[in-house]
Amino acid sequence: MSTCTAVPLGPIPTVSERPVLSVPEAGAYLGLNRVQAYRSAKSGHLPTVQVSEGRIKVPTAALRQMLGLRAE
Repeated sequence: MSTCTAVPLGPIPTVSERPVLSVPEAGAYLGLNRVQAYRSAKSGHLPTVQVSEGRIKVPTAALRQMLGLRAE
């Protein structure tokens, strides 16, 4: 049995609303599950910034650019 936590999706936030997203949140916008999102981050396919020891985030501007949206 799978214990997957769904990430509620709404419009992708603007940079001023949320400068960074969690890896699972960003992955959800790309149609990835949690494991796939972290694998993409580790491989460099999902751009990340390290905010502290062992903690990474996805810049909203980079995600929006990947999806062909303005960073705003």
